[in-house]
Amino acid sequence: MSIHPARRVAAVVAAAALATTTGLLATQASAAPGPSAAAISSTLADKASIPGTSWVTGADGKVTVSYDDTVTGAKYDALTAVTKSFGSQVTLTKVPGKFTKKLSGGDAIYGGGYRCSLGFNVTDGSSYYFLTAGHCGNIVPEWFADSGQSTSVGTVEGSSFPGNDYALVKYPAGTTEPPGNVDLYNGSFQEITSAGDASVGQAVTRSGSTTQVHQGTVTGVNATVNYAEGTVTGLIQTNVCAEGGDSGGALFAGEVALGLTSGGSGNCSSGGTTFFQPVPEALGAYGVNVY
Repeated sequence: MSIHPARRVAAVVAAAALATTTGLLATQASAAPGPSAAAISSTLADKASIPGTSWVTGADGKVTVSYDDTVTGAKYDALTAVTKSFGSQVTLTKVPGKFTKKLSGGDAIYGGGYRCSLGFNVTDGSSYYFLTAGHCGNIVPEWFADSGQSTSVGTVEGSSFPGNDYALVKYPAGTTEPPGNVDLYNGSFQEITSAGDASVGQAVTRSGSTTQVHQGTVTGVNATVNYAEGTVTGLIQTNVCAEGGDSGGALFAGEVALGLTSGGSGNCSSGGTTFFQPVPEALGAYGVNVY
């Protein structure tokens, strides 16, 4: 049976309309946005807080997940099972070494057989203190200027780790005003006059008692790192190297205090990734200021 020409035209028009509608729906479906970076980070925190991993959101809104040499076998499978579900919104990156707190022990401070580094001298207007890493402040109640532990530099007033990684140490009564600067280990010092937030791409300098002074750039902010001892959030991520004993040391840009050395992977021979606790958060927690 032949189809009447008018019906044939109607059928063609209907088919074309259907194809157009179907194509539009397909386009709309493919353009539908995926989960936000915040939602991805929340899922990672819930399902992939595996020691040896970290994640940070880039300026493009995508999340980069890093993992170290300890993430193998079942740990790697568990991590990729989560990251693959987000497709191109998540980039998975292998980093050399192991994410660790930079603890073995600015200038060196000693306590309980450990060595850390002083971050920044601060004041509440009447007393003097210094900031260092929280995982250092958790170890012992008193810190010293020498390995023989004969000259006290203060007692721990507060310490937060994990979650955060900052501690406040109060200088002994009668201490004259400590210098408001950072040791550059070349006979000179960098004056610190304020504290601020780090930004991606910013040039920064780190000073610590093991590897002294190194430069690099900020590669991420609000990073999460999962140490074996617990998870720390809100960190500054950099390509500045650090090693054991640099913990608590100063990250700065000119006269601006930015961070306290927390931990990372790699070393200062081959390079690495280092995370820093933002200074403004620690200042706010303890009601103190740099000077």
